Amino acid sequence: MTAEAHGAGRPTPAEQTVLHEVTGMLREVLGEYGLDDAEITMDTLFHDDLQLESIDLVTLTASLREHYGDTVNFAAFIADRGLEELIALTVGDLVRHVVASLPAESAAEAV
Repeated sequence: MTAEAHGAGRPTPAEQTVLHEVTGMLREVLGEYGLDDAEITMDTLFHDDLQLESIDLVTLTASLREHYGDTVNFAAFIADRGLEELIALTVGDLVRHVVASLPAESAAEAV
């Protein structure tokens, strides 16, 4: 899928910073499967590209909470999504959620 399909163009500086941080978290999860060198972009699909299972999302949720505190609630972010929406979830969707969840001053510091 293209970035336009997800309603986004080039990542903002804050999104680029968060993408770097989230990529590090994902590499830790993927390292358990020997996939820690997988290419991760804003368009990377959690399900199809990274083949993450629900337990991996729980691990990612814990990493997000440890890094960002309770400000970023990944469980609440995915709770209202249907199965097809979850399958279509991209790293960019998560990155935009993180940036939107951070207080303005934290997002500015990420630049």
